[in-house]
Amino acid sequence: MSTSAESRTTAVESRRTTTAAGRIAALGRAELTLFGRSRGMLVGALVVPLVLPFSVRSVVQDMDLAENGLSVGLVLLPGAIGFSLLFAVYSALVAVFVGRREELVLKRLRTGEPRDAEILAGASLPAVLTGLLQSLVLVAGCTALLDVPAPKAAWLAVLGLLSGLVMCSALAAFTASFTRTVESAQATALPLVLVSMIGSGVTVPLELMPDRLATAFGLLPLSPVITLVRGGWSGDLSAAEALGACALALVWTAASVFAVRRWFRWEPRR
Repeated sequence: MSTSAESRTTAVESRRTTTAAGRIAALGRAELTLFGRSRGMLVGALVVPLVLPFSVRSVVQDMDLAENGLSVGLVLLPGAIGFSLLFAVYSALVAVFVGRREELVLKRLRTGEPRDAEILAGASLPAVLTGLLQSLVLVAGCTALLDVPAPKAAWLAVLGLLSGLVMCSALAAFTASFTRTVESAQATALPLVLVSMIGSGVTVPLELMPDRLATAFGLLPLSPVITLVRGGWSGDLSAAEALGACALALVWTAASVFAVRRWFRWEPRR
């Protein structure tokens, strides 16, 4: 067998032995390199979520928390994780998806072996890991600085964080579908960020809002995530409330995935 024939055989065999996990990991490593070269994205994803939660501490301290069974720590800790999901994952990924699309990276990847879902998952991997590690750092910081006790239902907090990571990644891909340029990515991501900060319990707990307003805001995408995380620490979440929050998070994630499959653009918008 000639050398060229052997090379072709080896290439074919290597393609056959690759797995979805391996392809996603390879794409994630490549994306991590590009992620580290962008100073603006690093600041937005790493610094902002760590600073914002503690910058609103004085505002939270002035709220009537004790009457609703809350404390400063039980408000700031879930809020800190919410900030991380919004900035380190959602906002960062909108810019990533748009940038790779406009640079024709996504188009070229589609001509290779990775499937569409693998391409998006690989591009999301660095931001998702950043959000996960950042959340762990924030939990440790809030526990040490705000005297937050150990979670009474840790599995709810873990479930809330994981569902938030998946949901924010899918929402970012959907937002990127109607974002024309990297420069406009901040503008298109801003509405969800602002609405979530105000109405999802990130800065103001839903328990402190009027019933009708709290019910309406409780349907926002990030609301079930904050509810699960806070309930994981307080242990006050009933089984029905936990199931409702999980169901709502699943609905938003499924709707976002459907929207991405239907409207996500793989080529530059003209």
